[in-house]
Amino acid sequence: MERYLIKWLINTIAIMLAIKFVPGIGYKGEWWGVLLVGLIFGIVNTFIRPVVKLLTLPFLIVTLGLFTFVTNAMMLSVTSWISEQFELGFYVTGFKAAFIGALIISLASLVISCLLPSEDKEHLHIQIK
Repeated sequence: MERYLIKWLINTIAIMLAIKFVPGIGYKGEWWGVLLVGLIFGIVNTFIRPVVKLLTLPFLIVTLGLFTFVTNAMMLSVTSWISEQFELGFYVTGFKAAFIGALIISLASLVISCLLPSEDKEHLHIQIK
């Protein structure tokens, strides 16, 4: 449970960075709404992204995985669409903004995840007496 909470917060922070630095990605709403946007993004990545990756597998193979960036941009656009349905105030205008935003979110998530201790690293810690 704690692991999912940490991933949710990482997603939310990464989305906030994209909102701050990418023209075309914005948020107009209450402060707690961005937490819901992070939750929606996590749900979209958990349930929709694997199906899209399976359907686009030939493109992933031909482009040696570079099509993953397009898939990530699509997931950000889907998150924007769902957020608009719930009137949360999060929006992404255009593919270019979605693509750049997905890159920023991926990099921010990677950096933040690397800074946090993982369960695997804690299990590998050996004390020498």
